Amino acid sequence: MKKLVLKLLAVYTLIGCAVPHKAVAQMALDNSEIEASMIKALEWQEAHPIFAIAPTDWTAGAYYTGVARAHKTTKDMMYMAALKNQAYNNDWQTYNRLYHADDVAISYSYLYVGMNDNRPGFVNLEPTQKFLDAHLFEDNIWKSGKDKTTSGKTILWWWCDALFMAPPVLNLYAKHTNQPKYLDEMHKFYMETYNQLFDKEERLFARDMRYVWKGNNKDEKEPNGKKIFWSRGNGWVLGGLALLLDDMPKEYKHRPFYENLFKVMASRILELQPEDGLWRTSLLCPEAYDHGEVSGSGFYTFALAWGVNNGILDKEKYQPAVKKAWQALKKCQHSDGRVGWVQNIGASPEPASADSWQNFGTGAFLMAGSEVLKLK
Repeated sequence: MKKLVLKLLAVYTLIGCAVPHKAVAQMALDNSEIEASMIKALEWQEAHPIFAIAPTDWTAGAYYTGVARAHKTTKDMMYMAALKNQAYNNDWQTYNRLYHADDVAISYSYLYVGMNDNRPGFVNLEPTQKFLDAHLFEDNIWKSGKDKTTSGKTILWWWCDALFMAPPVLNLYAKHTNQPKYLDEMHKFYMETYNQLFDKEERLFARDMRYVWKGNNKDEKEPNGKKIFWSRGNGWVLGGLALLLDDMPKEYKHRPFYENLFKVMASRILELQPEDGLWRTSLLCPEAYDHGEVSGSGFYTFALAWGVNNGILDKEKYQPAVKKAWQALKKCQHSDGRVGWVQNIGASPEPASADSWQNFGTGAFLMAGSEVLKLK
C-alpha cells in the first residue's frame, strides 16, 4: 500500500521534473543557463547548510567535491570562496573516525584549494595526512576481519559508497605530494571492494554483502525477483571512477583496470537510463519507486559526460543520454535554486520527492553541470 501511494504521488509531482524524450533531443544546451543554474544551486545550499553528523562529514565532502569541480570548469570565484570559507571554518579537519572512508571525503576540497591557492600558511593538509596514514597503515576491526556482521565488514572499504569517499582523495594526495605509495595502497584496498561487491553479470556494485546473492532463500530480492542495486550506490562508484581517472597518471600501471571498469559500468548505466532521463533509485526494479532521483542521476551524468569529454566513451552513443539527463536534472531544481528529488541518507533504494533535498544532491548536480558545460 505504501509503495502504491508513493507511485501515485510520483505521477502527479514528477511532471515538472521529467522531460519528454523527443523534446529533449531537440533542445540545445545553453551554457550561460547551465552556469546560472549551478550558481543558484550553490547560493541556495550555502544559505541552507545541512549535514549528517558534522560539517566535516561525508555529506559535506560530496557537496564540496561538486563545488570544486564547478570551480575547475568555470573558474567562478563564488565557488572558490565557498571552498575556502568552509575549509577555514573547519580548521582543515577531517571527521574523527580514522578507519572510516566517509570521514576523509571532505579532504578532496582541501586538496583542491591547496593546489589552487599559493598563499603561504593558508592551507593545512596535516590533518588529511594524519587521517590517510592511519587509514591505510594502521590496523582496525574491519581490516582484521573481526566484525562478523552480515554487511561484510571484513575489508577496509566494505560498502560501495566508500569508493567515492576515499580513493579520489588518496589519488589526489598522491598527485599533489608526489608520493605514489598512496596510489598503490589505494589500489590494493579498491581491489578488495571490487572482488567482494562487483557483480560481473549485472556489471554493477552491490551496496554491501547483504545484497550479494549467495544462492539461498535469504538472498535479498526486489519485488520483481531481481537483485537489489541501489542507484546512488552505483553513482558513488561511477562518479568516483571519473574523479580517479581525471587525476590518475596516464602511465600508472593499474590505470587500464580503472578505465575498463569505467567503460563496463558506463555501458550498463546507459542501458538502464529511463526514457525521461533520470535513473530510479532501484536500477533493476525501477517500478518500485517510479520517479527520477537526482543524486544517483547527477553522478551518472557527471561520469558519462566526463567520459565523452575525455574520449573514453563514444560521443554519438553517450552524449544524447547526457543531454537528456541534464535537462531532466534541471527540471528538478526549484526556482529558488534548491535541488529536489534527492533520496535522503540511506543504504538501499528508497523514494524521493520534489521537496527532498540534501547537500550531496547539490554536489551531484554541480558535478554534472561541470562536465555538461564542456560538451561540444
